[in-house]
Order: sequence, then structure tokens, then C-alpha cells
Amino acid sequence: MEKDDKDVIRLSDRILSALELALEQNDLKISEILTRALEQAMTRNTGGGEFIERRDYPSKIERAMDKLHSLRDQSEGV
Repeated sequence: MEKDDKDVIRLSDRILSALELALEQNDLKISEILTRALEQAMTRNTGGGEFIERRDYPSKIERAMDKLHSLRDQSEGV
């Protein structure tokens, strides 16, 4: 039995795709909302109250965060 693409893709992957699109469109407000959603999707069901994230973020997420910081800097300069 073959798995459907929906079964392989995680929620965080879909949010990251939406974040990348929002960043391409220079939409700071939506990018920030999607960043919070991405953080929630990646850290839910882990650890507990004292949990500290120790894994490295994939390079795609690092690039998206760099673009977000750049977009924030541009909007502050306006």
C-alpha cells in the first residue's frame, strides 16, 4: 500500500512553505504569524514546562529566519 503525500509531509513542512511564500511577498505580518505557528508545530509534545530545545533547525528554516529578520529591518527603516 502506497502512502499519500499527506501522510509523509509534516504540519511544520506545510507551515514552512507558507512562510517562505509570505517572505517572498514581503508580508511581515503574515510571516510573523507563520513563524509562531512553525515554532508551535515543531515543539509541541516535547519535554514539558522546563523543556529546552536542543536540536538544530534545518537550513531551510535558518534561511527563512534570516529573510524574516531582513524584512523586519526593512520595515523598521521605513
